Amino acid sequence: MEKQKKSKKVDLLAKLGLLITAILWGSSLTVVKQSSDTFNPNFILMVRFGLSAIILAIIFNKKIREASKHDLKIGLIIGIFLFMAYSSQTLGVTYADPGRSAFLSASYCVIVPFLAWAVTKVRPDKFNIIAAIIAVIGIYFISKSGVEPGTSIFDADKEMLLGDGLALLSGFLFAAHIVAVSVLSKGKDPILMTIFQFTSAAIIAAIVTFTMEDNSNIVVNGNGPYLELAYLAIFCTTVALLLQNVGQKYTDESSAAIILGFESVFGILIPVMLGIEKLTTNSIIGFVMIFIAIIISETKLSFIFGNKEEEDKTKEKK
Repeated sequence: MEKQKKSKKVDLLAKLGLLITAILWGSSLTVVKQSSDTFNPNFILMVRFGLSAIILAIIFNKKIREASKHDLKIGLIIGIFLFMAYSSQTLGVTYADPGRSAFLSASYCVIVPFLAWAVTKVRPDKFNIIAAIIAVIGIYFISKSGVEPGTSIFDADKEMLLGDGLALLSGFLFAAHIVAVSVLSKGKDPILMTIFQFTSAAIIAAIVTFTMEDNSNIVVNGNGPYLELAYLAIFCTTVALLLQNVGQKYTDESSAAIILGFESVFGILIPVMLGIEKLTTNSIIGFVMIFIAIIISETKLSFIFGNKEEEDKTKEKK
């Protein structure tokens, strides 16, 4: 009886940790939007990933000492994909509203099975295809929310088009990053891979910001901008990562996917509550459709149908 109570408590705490992760991730683009008023996009990434890598390296210093050159090499390669994804997302949110950008970036959940198909030769299933169709329709409605009724999505403001385009590009790049992780880091320690990824992304961001961005005219008024950078590095990156790793360890995949899927929901709720962004009928329809697509793609609706496919395979074997 005590073991059962303990198991339920652990399960509840794990799910709470995943929910906090979703909230932190959902809040990140709003903070990035605010921070970009002071700092350049790649400067933000340099600080965000650099500080997080240092914190994780201090906490897990023993793991780093035991790492091999191959671990370092793989981590640095995957970090290139991580940098490209976050760089396009961070740059995109400087042009678009954070909630809108969050949902468009979240399309990576639907893209992953199709990108993985090209690498692993494993075909997407019917749920992936249905999710992709729903997501495309959702993206259309979100794009329509930025234009006058009766006009094309290409009649939207140029900055909005650029922001939406970069958000969708980041979705594709996040998907590429996930596929790279699954293919290259098999059998590797996930914490080590994360530290090396963050280090790689921070180094590339530093090179880009100091060679391609003008940081000479940065003017910091008060402690707000510094606190925003600290929040992104400590909470949205380091704490969120640790909570995700622990939460997923003690939670079933379907529940974890649903809870983490709320990242995009919090991504729109937070800026709306803060008055940064306004909802329209088209945007609400688009957000709901993309969220449904994410849930279908990530869970295969196993929380409704159960593990029907596995049961069918078992029957076939018999």
